[in-house]
Amino acid sequence: MGSFVALLRAVNLGSHNKIGMADLRALFSDLGLADPRSLIQSGNIVFGAPRRSSAALERLLETEAARRLDLHTDFFVRGAMEWKAIVDANPFSEEAGRDPGHLVVVCLKDPPSADVVKALQAGIKGREVVRASGRQAYVVYPDGIGTSRLTMAVLEKKLGTRGTGRNWNTVLKLHALAGA
Repeated sequence: MGSFVALLRAVNLGSHNKIGMADLRALFSDLGLADPRSLIQSGNIVFGAPRRSSAALERLLETEAARRLDLHTDFFVRGAMEWKAIVDANPFSEEAGRDPGHLVVVCLKDPPSADVVKALQAGIKGREVVRASGRQAYVVYPDGIGTSRLTMAVLEKKLGTRGTGRNWNTVLKLHALAGA
């Protein structure tokens, strides 16, 4: 049995993809996933499962959430050790300590190429900085996230893959819950 972190993309944003965390935890339990624990209302679940690939768990969760809850969204699943590696690989340790609310980890469906990341960085008009490692991108928003032109839609378009982001505070709380 391994511990996993699941992030849902774009849930509970206004009237879009509304889902109660109790309903989400019940889905996980009904699927035989152990001890589902949610963190805040933005679709963060830590759970246990027999050793299987993150991709297989993503497919299962996406299919069953659509079928059972009429929730059509992407799931991003990482194993506890992979989540620990995400925390350890943070290229912005200074920013994480100074202003963790403006450092975002974006979990991606597919790893972007170095050339794509370089082109994204070159095209940024503000002071934002992006680094990518595997299926994660780390983004610093020194002037705030809400006013930035580097939105999730722009990131997804430029990186050529879907993603969902969590600020550093949430990343660390999920890390503690996953127990890696």
